Amino acid sequence: MNISFKKILFSLLLVISLSGFGQKIALSTNARVSIITCDTGNESYSLFGHTAIRITDLDNNLDVVYNYGAFDFATPNFVAKFTKGDLQYFAVANPFVEFMQQYTYEKRSVFEQELNIPLEYKQKLLDNLTVALASSESYYTYKFIDKNCTTMVVDLLNKTLGDKVIVKKTDTDVTYRAILYPYFENSFYEKLGTSIIFGKKVDENGSNIFLPLELHKSLKLIQFQNHPLCRDSRTLLDIQKETPSSRWDNFYTYALLLSFMVLINKRGIDLFYFSVMGLLGIFFLFVGWYSFHQELSNNYNILLLNPLLLVLSYFMLTNNKKWSFNLCGLNLLFLLVYLVVMINKIHLLIVLPLVLTSMVVLVKTAIRNSKRIPVII
Repeated sequence: MNISFKKILFSLLLVISLSGFGQKIALSTNARVSIITCDTGNESYSLFGHTAIRITDLDNNLDVVYNYGAFDFATPNFVAKFTKGDLQYFAVANPFVEFMQQYTYEKRSVFEQELNIPLEYKQKLLDNLTVALASSESYYTYKFIDKNCTTMVVDLLNKTLGDKVIVKKTDTDVTYRAILYPYFENSFYEKLGTSIIFGKKVDENGSNIFLPLELHKSLKLIQFQNHPLCRDSRTLLDIQKETPSSRWDNFYTYALLLSFMVLINKRGIDLFYFSVMGLLGIFFLFVGWYSFHQELSNNYNILLLNPLLLVLSYFMLTNNKKWSFNLCGLNLLFLLVYLVVMINKIHLLIVLPLVLTSMVVLVKTAIRNSKRIPVII
């Protein structure tokens, strides 16, 4: 989420008031601590939902939501920092009413799970949050799987409870890629893009909690001091999701474009296709080397989006039939290896049309550049 000056100012004032110029606020016996889970949305930034902590104590006139999902669009070189993986996120605090207004505006459901923990742990959690907001602990370097608004809450809860109480209870034998895949159900090209830009790391089993709805499910199953950690989840805001529709963001435009590449038997069209695929391959290689996001490294999809296709384009432009033919054969071999690697991957079906298109265009180009065998009558 983006952060405004108003929210930063509120966080600073809250820290000052809670610290009481050196005196910590003492929560009453009526204080409540809960985990807030915000449902997914249709925008890119909201596809995975959000996690926050709510502390309520009416005796102290306190009802505040703390979350670790803030960043500043005004950060110099914002896009480069986000791509590289050294963009700083930070924690902020919002009045509960203001927090709910935001999600009402975004039309996203909000759920609450009250933690069934003794007062001393509620106090410790508030103290930890107050210290974090007033220090460098508020900041962290965002990592898609390892460091985000959910993992930071999990780490803080485990620090507060004094043990690794919050652990994943569901889908521990399913890969991160398989966990993420359904979140793109209504965004076809985002599903395709993430399928080919994510590398080997997301094919590991998703043993750690990293998504809000995963934490929500696990909290229902966790025991603490011989009783359930959470009371029953309750819905604070119930919004019926609207399924977005688009004339272009769907499988049909994808299939139409690839069919055009296959059916139009023109050298210029083939050259364009190879150039685009090769440039994407170089981009993925660069991002995998440049970025600190481990999800982008060791990307076997380079076998499909192969930079060698640019070399093939060069030999096609220079009418070098021998090397055009040889590189067609080499790229076909890479595609066969890619199919073997992909055989048990969840994104096989979405990339299969690209694989088949590449094979057809490569075979057409190879035939066009093969030596003619004379027929003797």
